Amino acid sequence: MPRYKMVNGERVQLTAEEEAARDAEEAAWESGTKDRAMANLRSKRNNLLKETDHYGLSDVTMSEDMTTYRQELRDLPSTVADDDEASDVDAITFPTKP
Repeated sequence: MPRYKMVNGERVQLTAEEEAARDAEEAAWESGTKDRAMANLRSKRNNLLKETDHYGLSDVTMSEDMTTYRQELRDLPSTVADDDEASDVDAITFPTKP
């Protein structure tokens, strides 16, 4: 099925070269799905760790539950298998904050 673009308000069919370039862009985007999912996972994990950083101050005694929670957060990216799909990464359950 041909694809089109708008040029000066008119619908123009893409050339073979433009079609090939667009196909390459779409393939590159699709192949990066897991990388984007992993980046989102790390970002959310980092934010959860930041929320509990104050427990690590020298004048605060961190509970064993909090220590375990923070360690589980730090372990998250390594618990994702290389062959997992992006949907598997998105479905990861984060540990519950004590």
